[in-house]
Amino acid sequence: VLAIVAKAVCLALGRTPALNAKWDEVAGEIVEHHYVNLGIAAATDRGLVVPVIPDADALPLVDLADAIAELAATARAGRTAPAAMTGGTFSITNVGVFGVDAGTPILNPGEAGILAVGTVRRTPWEHHGEIALRDVLTLSLSFDHRLVDGAEAARFLTDVAGVLREPGRAMLLR
Repeated sequence: VLAIVAKAVCLALGRTPALNAKWDEVAGEIVEHHYVNLGIAAATDRGLVVPVIPDADALPLVDLADAIAELAATARAGRTAPAAMTGGTFSITNVGVFGVDAGTPILNPGEAGILAVGTVRRTPWEHHGEIALRDVLTLSLSFDHRLVDGAEAARFLTDVAGVLREPGRAMLLR
């Protein structure tokens, strides 16, 4: 699920560049990135680390999934280099692996947003005018209001959710 969410995030960031930006204190302006260096939070015995996948937006879904698996294994082994935890433009934290539905993620310095992904639960849900059991996933977004307003954040979440409703799109889009 995390790889598909990561792909959905990369696609949505391309359409909502304010969430893939930073505040340049010296220049006093917003700088939008034209690439996505995606931070993936990893819980380790030594605490939380957020290694970064450079140019994640350029990776096809299979390569993105491999990169996530590799960085998680490296983090759990305690071998993440300090340089691998810098340069992120947006992050994802997967609280669902702990059975949690939602949370309030804290922004990493220099990033405009971070998305928390809850656990997938089979839940009664209205679907096509009837109640049906559906897989439901809660997304929680924290963002820097200096860079992003509520409407942009809502459009971003709607975009991510749209890809997740049809995950086959994530496999086809680059």
